[in-house]
Amino acid sequence: MTFDDDYKRAVLEPARAAGDQPPEDLRIRYALTEPLAAATVASQVKLVRQCWRRARGQLKYRKLIDRLEAEHRELAPIFAAADRGDLRPLAERLRGGQERTRHRMSQARARLADAAGMLRMVTPGEVEGIARAGGVRRDELETVAATDRIEIREPDVLPATPPYAAYRKVRESLDVLGRRHLPDFLFGARLAGPMRVLDGFSAPVSEGGPLRLDGSAVTAVAAQWARRSRDSSLTHADTVLASLRSDVDLAELTLYDLAERLRERLRQRASERALLRYALEDLGIEPGDARRLVFAVLRESGPGGGLAGRLRALLDAGEVYAAAEMADAAAEDDEEATMLAAEARHRVATAVRLREAAVHERDPDTAWRLLADALRLVGDLPGAADHQRRLPPRQVPALSADVDGETGDDIRVRLSWPDSPSTAGEVIYHLVRRRDRPPRNAADGEALPGPHDDRPPVNVPLYYGVVAVRGEAAAAPAVAGPVIVRPEPRDVELISGDGVVTGRWRCPPEAARALVVRDGKAIAAGREGFQERVPNGVTHHYRISAVYLDADGREAVTPGVRTSVTPSAPPEPVYELTAEPDPADPESLLVRFDPPRHGTVELVLTTGPPPWPRSALVPVEEVRQAGRRVPGTPVKGGLAVRPGTGGWLVAVSVAEDMAAIGAYHRHVNLPPPRRVVTERRGAFVHVGFDWPADVAEVELTYLIGADRVGAERVGADRVGTAPEREIVTRAAYDTQGGIRLPVPEDEPVELQVAATGTVGGSRVTGPAVSAEVTAHTVVAYDLERGGPPWRRSLTIRLSAGRPLRVARLALVLRTGRVMPHRAGDGETIGAWEEIPVPGEVSLPLPQVSGPYWLRCFTDDDVIELSDPPVRRLQVTR
Repeated sequence: MTFDDDYKRAVLEPARAAGDQPPEDLRIRYALTEPLAAATVASQVKLVRQCWRRARGQLKYRKLIDRLEAEHRELAPIFAAADRGDLRPLAERLRGGQERTRHRMSQARARLADAAGMLRMVTPGEVEGIARAGGVRRDELETVAATDRIEIREPDVLPATPPYAAYRKVRESLDVLGRRHLPDFLFGARLAGPMRVLDGFSAPVSEGGPLRLDGSAVTAVAAQWARRSRDSSLTHADTVLASLRSDVDLAELTLYDLAERLRERLRQRASERALLRYALEDLGIEPGDARRLVFAVLRESGPGGGLAGRLRALLDAGEVYAAAEMADAAAEDDEEATMLAAEARHRVATAVRLREAAVHERDPDTAWRLLADALRLVGDLPGAADHQRRLPPRQVPALSADVDGETGDDIRVRLSWPDSPSTAGEVIYHLVRRRDRPPRNAADGEALPGPHDDRPPVNVPLYYGVVAVRGEAAAAPAVAGPVIVRPEPRDVELISGDGVVTGRWRCPPEAARALVVRDGKAIAAGREGFQERVPNGVTHHYRISAVYLDADGREAVTPGVRTSVTPSAPPEPVYELTAEPDPADPESLLVRFDPPRHGTVELVLTTGPPPWPRSALVPVEEVRQAGRRVPGTPVKGGLAVRPGTGGWLVAVSVAEDMAAIGAYHRHVNLPPPRRVVTERRGAFVHVGFDWPADVAEVELTYLIGADRVGAERVGADRVGTAPEREIVTRAAYDTQGGIRLPVPEDEPVELQVAATGTVGGSRVTGPAVSAEVTAHTVVAYDLERGGPPWRRSLTIRLSAGRPLRVARLALVLRTGRVMPHRAGDGETIGAWEEIPVPGEVSLPLPQVSGPYWLRCFTDDDVIELSDPPVRRLQVTR
């Protein structure tokens, strides 16, 4: 069995059964196999699309194939990514397709439940319609119906006209006699339970033998009425008996009587539930037959309900021409049928005029639109669809063919063209390739699956054509060519040595030889390589071309692959280097070395010891892969670099594509703390900073003492006193919210913070950040009021732990009941400078009415004033 046969059986037939709905799962749609691979996906998609084109020739698949091709245009970016090796978009679409399939089945299931209603019954036609509308297979929907206990069956055929002409009189008489229906009139109290009226009449009895709808039952009920006295009810009984004694089928008359009562309730807008309850409780019909009877009555309003119903069904299905023919052949028995027949005839007449205008129209696009309008009015108009399919579109204006990838392995011819000027209908494009002459039509040559030729023949004239196709008609092809594909040499590589250049490449098999030109002059070369001696330090430009023979035996040279190379002597390694922190930038290192005679020195940072021996010559790419090149700024005698992280700094001398491994330095990354902040908090100094990244500990060095402020920096020799050192971990720093250093308020302190760590069993310290906290001296003051009443005075007495001077002292007065907190919170009534402590100052007592406050303030940064008790500061009079 061929691939086409398998694909039609597995994909096209189920999709056609689902209402021409393509499968959402792209694995099924494109016959993809797991695991997905970029190369197999591209080839499989190409194979499947070729199968589509061949299957489109069959009328039953045409609509489905058109839909598959339309959706493939939206999926083209996904397969283009897969063609490039990126399968992620395809995998995401596959997951989404499964979800859409489940969603579609869920919607179809809900529609099926709505159609079944509480009767849980649907017709096969309804199942077919729901399956087509929902895009699922009918057998799948039938399985769902069985699971949900929904019965699929054709409605029972009920009598559409009364078997007895005077049935209306019979119905009136039954209503007057108070009988529910004809069986109630015939059997009366003998009916002991629900009766079955479909597939033969039967019912349980209270006495006597089985109930039969025949002459004996009519004779028995007639004898009962004959024994009664003559009155108006007997007249109505005779009317009913006359219908029963006629030659009509009693079972059919009974079924019509029951169905007509249900139809009457339906015309009164009774719901499905109300109809079923009426059939069960009021008419006394067995539940199974009641469901079937209600189901049949409800479905009578659809197709098959008389001439009007059949006309309506044909019009809804678009078969207007068939509806008009039916109306002409049948008698229009009611107003609705007359109206529908008139509509069908009017639409057919209009569509015929449009069809005739299209036949005489010279412009195919205008004719196509006229026929489209005609088919919208009358979908089954004879000859219209066939004529429309034979109307060709306009020719594509031009076709361009460009060769891509001549210098690589993936060579292809890329085709591009503007759309056909035709805008009517759906225009698709067929691509074809032919050697030696232009193609005449879509079948004249080799068909191409897409807008590129992935495997064009080499060194032969190729012509490409694009054919615009609409329906079954094709325009003349737009042609591009001749295109001659001549690949360049591939994998061109030039290797430079000490005064030597070696070239290597892969020559195309179809080429006669290779041509090498250096600086405009041809040099001797073989088919796939050359070697020549050239001066060092000079850049040489090469062009490597492939030479082909045309049909006449003449040589054709390709533009060639251009590349340059600068041969040089091998690089020399750096034998010694030193590395030390940059005083101007603690995060930088000054790496000093003697520059080599050959090669440019680069610094490479590796995470471990260099994997090469010193003075080894290795490819530059190998060095790049093993470490990270550290950018450097040239300085006297070397480079200034910022390694950033710890590792081994290796000096590498680079010349062309070779590197000489030189000396190296073990670098420990200990960056200095940032934004150091110091603050006095009583008897402690709080130290805070931004903790250095990737550092576990810092070293705090500090020196306390007023007599040592202004001496040399912390860490130098100090009159026999060494600074204190303390190791602080990150956990301790985070727990305390910083570093708390006990320092008396009247003592200054100098401190340094530096990152530290252990390397090779010894402690290493990084650059330090210094800070200095000056001493604070507490000066207490008191306010005393004295003097005679006519000359009251205010005295401020100052005291401290040691003699000193206060640079400036201000006395502030503030009226009211709120104490001043700053010098600006009130009026300065006295100010003094360079006041000795201990000491005192005096001034007249302020003459202020009402309560007020007095408080002293100073601008001296190293002096802290201590207030007296509040009662001394507040004056309440």
